[in-house]
Amino acid sequence: MTTRQRRFKGPGSIGPRAVPRPPRKAGPASRPVSSSEGSARLALLAAEAGLDKKAFAVEIVDVTGKVDYADYLVLMTGSSDRHVAAIADAVDEHLAKHGVNSISMEGRTQGSWVLIDFVDIVVHVFQYDSRAVYDLDGLWMDARRIPVPGAPHDET
Repeated sequence: MTTRQRRFKGPGSIGPRAVPRPPRKAGPASRPVSSSEGSARLALLAAEAGLDKKAFAVEIVDVTGKVDYADYLVLMTGSSDRHVAAIADAVDEHLAKHGVNSISMEGRTQGSWVLIDFVDIVVHVFQYDSRAVYDLDGLWMDARRIPVPGAPHDET
């Protein structure tokens, strides 16, 4: 049995996950809306923040019902490690201003691929080469895309 499959025993057991997700913060983004509608709105806010920092190839991938860790993936690309870090910081700050804090950010110091987990959405900010290697666009090619206002459609 792998660590991931191990179940925790005892009071307050959280099942196969090692870390429980924190409760949502009160704020404008936590008003009562359907989960999918609220998640889509957050994904659009994340895309907007990336575009404000000149991210390119911004896509929102709808993975609702396909994975259990998120409803949407937001993919975007920066031109350098500093640009990727600046985009990631801007996304984190923009969503925080709307009452949604990330539960983790990984890869920021390296700046090749930064992953930001907002519970219902996961934001991936790549440098071009890393995006090509991991090819999340190709992995989810059959998933529905959400149109991103202001994003050029010919960049990939």
